Amino acid sequence: MGHCKVNKKTKKNQPKADLTPIPVVKQLSDDLIRIAEAKHHDAFSVLGRHTNDDTTTITVYAPYAESINLGPKGPVFERIPDSDFFLYKTTEDTVLLHYQLAVTDKEGNKNLSYDPYDFGTLIAEFDQHLFASGNHWHIYRKLGAHLHTVDQIKGVSFAVWAPNAQRVSVVGDFNHWDGRCTPMRALGGSGIWEIFLPGLTVGCAYKFEILNMHSQELLVKTDPYGQQFEFRPQTASIVTNANHYKWLDDSWMDHRKEHDWMREAMSIYEVHLGSWKRDDQGNFLNYRDLAVDLVDYVKEMGFTHIELLPITEHPLDMSWGYQTTGYFAPTSRHGTPDDFRYFVDICHQNNIGIILDWVPAHFPKDSFALANFDGTALYEHEDPRKGEHRDWGTLIYNYSRNEVKNFLLASANFWLEEFHLDGLRVDAVASMLYLDYSREPDDWVPNMYGGNENLEAIDFMRHMNTITHEQHPGTVVIAEESTSWPQVTRPTWTGGLGFSMKWNMGWMHDILSYMQEDPVHRMYHHDNLTFGMLYAFSENFVLPFSHDEVVHGKGSMLNKMPGDEWQRFANLRLLYTFMFTYPGKKLLFQGCEFGQGTEWNFNQALDWYVLDYPSHNGLKTLVKDLNKIYTAQPALFQHDFEHEGFEWIDCHDVDHSIISYRRKTADEELIVILNFTPVVRESYRIGVPAEGIYTEIFNSDSNYYNGSNSGNGNVPSEPTAWMNLPHSVNLTLPPLAGIILKL
Repeated sequence: MGHCKVNKKTKKNQPKADLTPIPVVKQLSDDLIRIAEAKHHDAFSVLGRHTNDDTTTITVYAPYAESINLGPKGPVFERIPDSDFFLYKTTEDTVLLHYQLAVTDKEGNKNLSYDPYDFGTLIAEFDQHLFASGNHWHIYRKLGAHLHTVDQIKGVSFAVWAPNAQRVSVVGDFNHWDGRCTPMRALGGSGIWEIFLPGLTVGCAYKFEILNMHSQELLVKTDPYGQQFEFRPQTASIVTNANHYKWLDDSWMDHRKEHDWMREAMSIYEVHLGSWKRDDQGNFLNYRDLAVDLVDYVKEMGFTHIELLPITEHPLDMSWGYQTTGYFAPTSRHGTPDDFRYFVDICHQNNIGIILDWVPAHFPKDSFALANFDGTALYEHEDPRKGEHRDWGTLIYNYSRNEVKNFLLASANFWLEEFHLDGLRVDAVASMLYLDYSREPDDWVPNMYGGNENLEAIDFMRHMNTITHEQHPGTVVIAEESTSWPQVTRPTWTGGLGFSMKWNMGWMHDILSYMQEDPVHRMYHHDNLTFGMLYAFSENFVLPFSHDEVVHGKGSMLNKMPGDEWQRFANLRLLYTFMFTYPGKKLLFQGCEFGQGTEWNFNQALDWYVLDYPSHNGLKTLVKDLNKIYTAQPALFQHDFEHEGFEWIDCHDVDHSIISYRRKTADEELIVILNFTPVVRESYRIGVPAEGIYTEIFNSDSNYYNGSNSGNGNVPSEPTAWMNLPHSVNLTLPPLAGIILKL
């Protein structure tokens, strides 16, 4: 039956065939008329089995039926003339728990199934209360579609929140996508509608048909809590089995609970799965294929984590996933939810963490999804000054509504718990913090105190960070926040927002601005190199060279660099050396590690062929070696968020565009010197803290990276005090390059 498998096995508790029917009164009541018109608010009060005095009546509405029997061989229901209602009455005393309907349709097809209107409520009042108060972290196990068993009868439970609906029906292949056939039960004032459909199972495509009580507008919507969707452009939700997968990552998960991520290396490879690689026909790779190709590549390159651009379901490829319609479903572009679980599992077995780009700031206006969900502004603000992003053409969540906050909180919890993800990167946090974000002066509404802070969104973020850190110790939540909002990564009990880390957008913009200057002019912009250290430890920072920097006319990372081809590659090698030795966790977008020449194109695979060229392959080798050094040297990561781990040696050599600094722990340290001009600096003296032989353990100008191979080997210190340090070394600084020394 379409996408659905229906259980046609006969159960033992069928009615006896000799039950004597009572003649039916042949007229339609107001209730039956409203059922037929699909406008009845409480179909369960009419359909199914009802007993009055000593008479039991079973009422069935079946628009596509020719005849109905009670059980496979039981008595025949009587059709009310000129209608699609079938009635059966009896005075027989029966202890029948549930009955089956044997339906013959107008083409002669037969189907045997239990009557869904013979089952009680599924969602307990306690669950309803938690949801209404915004505190049900696992509401996704109640709302949506789930395999369910009632009185040993298997089927699927459906539930949806639509408080302004007059009638809600679940529709699918199983009922001809006809909203008249399966109206749901309203659970009082909770706004939740539910129904149990016996016989349905995994693979069933469905939507919800909603009739608004005020406007009588009819809407057909995908499930907000759907855990699988059809391949775009189709948009139906699909019943899946969330409890089927057997995880093999216990070792990783146990370690995650105990580890101190703040003092561990974190080098993140940001990936858009649709364009990292494709197959020979240009099709998307399956999650299971990516579990081989991508995991092997990330492991070879030495990255510790993969950050995925949103793989939450979305209709439009060109949104890159940021206009999400399925907050509980990995996109079907790459396979099933279990395929994605397998991908995460394999990552963990190879000691690679997974972070998901997650978008609670806004959602698209697509009519099949959350927008105007029950005929009202349910998930969004009704006032467009609060409920619409003009720039993006998207809608803003109403964070003051408990059920909406619960939807988002449950989504965050869902990915961390059900898919074992190791963190979330929260997109567009700045747009959530400010009511006047990217708005004209007359196009926003102040908060209750007259300010521009979005108090409800702030409360939501604090709540979300508190819950995820409590429920999933060792996971991280990273903010993409581009303003100077204070204490983004400080605990909520001190007034902070409670995020684990924050993208350092200021450092990124300053450094890219500096690097794009011709080296002859860099001396006039030297403060761009050093200014970031004034606030480097005010937050827990990630240093991002992300997808946003290689699109929309900004040019690729390689083509941002000035000079001829050799200088552009040298500049990029120098830039990455700076990033990997500067305090903060690291993030690099796909293709940047080997010098993709063109801007990122979401619609095709990266230009992997360029690795046949020495310059590109050398850059890839450099990033691999930087990852190895970064993850092996505690001095480069142990104090990423504390001033104890960093000390300038010289930040004032403006004339030569050179900076040098120490990265250190209590037990060891590294010396980093960066030359931002294409001039070899001979006999360049810098201070060092101790006597001994200093070994050049890394040089971005090495011929291994297609550099000019200028540099140093082992360098003995001299007892000459320099730069406020007791000893010094005399060095050759390679052009447009960085070197790392270790005692």
